Amino acid sequence: MKGKLIVIEGVDGSGKQTQSEKLYRTLLNKGLKVLKIEFPDYKSESSSLVKMYLRGDFGKNPDDVSAYVASSFFAVDRYASYTTKWKSFYESGGVVIADRYTTANMVHQASKITDEKERDAFLEWLAHLEFEMYGIPKPDLVFFLDVPPEVSMEITKERKNKITGASEKDIHEGDQHHLDTSYENAHYVADKYGWTKISCVADGKMRSKEDIFSDIYLETVDRL
Repeated sequence: MKGKLIVIEGVDGSGKQTQSEKLYRTLLNKGLKVLKIEFPDYKSESSSLVKMYLRGDFGKNPDDVSAYVASSFFAVDRYASYTTKWKSFYESGGVVIADRYTTANMVHQASKITDEKERDAFLEWLAHLEFEMYGIPKPDLVFFLDVPPEVSMEITKERKNKITGASEKDIHEGDQHHLDTSYENAHYVADKYGWTKISCVADGKMRSKEDIFSDIYLETVDRL
């Protein structure tokens, strides 16, 4: 009996870590068999190429590395995580909550492709690579935390780099053009695949964490 995979997705600074942790704790307290994971899996060796890419080792601009090449780095990291850390839990019926997933490649990497037909072809390739060739599970429910770039940039301006621990941003976080196009593309992908959009901003300000979580929790309970 396979479990459920719930993904919390959004641009940097949208609150993915906070909301995935709140959902994990809440479901755990309800007595469910639940596990929280996050991507990239920076504590694993499998994220080495991801770290090199985000650090700028292959190019200081996100567009220096094609969507296909960059996606392969993240996909390998997910495959390693699944097979070594949570496959048996998921296959035994557990609920897995993911802070980012294949959906992050759909948001960030597909944004590099401006032609809609080419972008759709990339998305089909990506789904085949991760869900068919690598055999990782498809999400049962994806939440997109909708936070406009101008708000997320303000939230993340003092955040430390997860790779280096320093103040400089990785090549995604530090590129305004990439943040803007990723946000626009996220809406395209969310509509295409039927993700649940959660509007996190009201009157130009972030809604409270509790208010946002109430939307996520109600939809989750409906689908479990």
